[in-house]
Amino acid sequence: MTSEHVAPLARPKATGSLLAVLIALVLSMRPKQWTKNAFVGAALIFSQQLLHLDALARTAAAIALFCLLSGAVYLVNDLTDLEADRQHPRKRHRPLASGRLSPKVAAVAAVLSVIGGLVGSFALSVPFGATALAYLLLNLAYSLWLKHVVILDVLSVALGFVLRAAAGAAVLAVELSPWLLACTILLALFLALSKRRHELTLLESGAGSHRPILEEYSVALLDQMISVVTSSTVVAYALYTLSPRTVEEFGSNKLVYTVPFVLYGIFRYLYLIHQRDGGGNPEQLLLSDRPLLVSVLLWVVTAAILVYVVRYI
Repeated sequence: MTSEHVAPLARPKATGSLLAVLIALVLSMRPKQWTKNAFVGAALIFSQQLLHLDALARTAAAIALFCLLSGAVYLVNDLTDLEADRQHPRKRHRPLASGRLSPKVAAVAAVLSVIGGLVGSFALSVPFGATALAYLLLNLAYSLWLKHVVILDVLSVALGFVLRAAAGAAVLAVELSPWLLACTILLALFLALSKRRHELTLLESGAGSHRPILEEYSVALLDQMISVVTSSTVVAYALYTLSPRTVEEFGSNKLVYTVPFVLYGIFRYLYLIHQRDGGGNPEQLLLSDRPLLVSVLLWVVTAAILVYVVRYI
């Protein structure tokens, strides 16, 4: 497969009703990607505060603030990549690249979102605000620099998930298990590397024009890296379920019974990557592949029962 030159769209003025501008602005903030911020809620579940209304409210506010900050980062990313996006066959239809949203409006919205997100974060708690600030700086660094540095690009994506989980713990003033944080970064690495592999195999010789960093990777290298993180993820999760701290917190060692669901989910994802050319969009893949979705739901239900019910039986 070879890449073809794509003529850029014309640069029309961003015109239209206020509603059209608002819709374009929201689309530019990538609401479909906000599902990643569900990791902020991990601490709520594993600290056994899921049934506490105050903890629920604080976690919901934390997730909303992370959505606001991540939306600001996507606006900055589109502003910095504006010219390149106009040349891209798919990204040229984004609101900014197509002219449906003016750069000035996007820039103002990004600044206001950052200010509002940080003020709200520090209002919730100083530790949460500090974590949110670290998350914002990491994502800005990724958009402006880290995404162009081999290996650091996927590591920074994975670190973003760890900061989400840490933020959820900070807003509730609880401490997450180091093993659980290790599982988070390893799983995020698995998804990020799988996405790189999908892009590389799908675009082949045109991969570099889509994402320049792909020129630094090969399918063989990515397969080796994926192999390392998949085995490490399973081992780390198994150790987490059996660690003395976990057993003490949940009053049971039965959380280990959820390991088969994790194994199946990872194996199914690997199958979709290698046999179905999936992995480019983890969120879409999860919702579209029924066996994968069922395995995740079974893990959630089983873990919830073991954490909230079994200890009291």
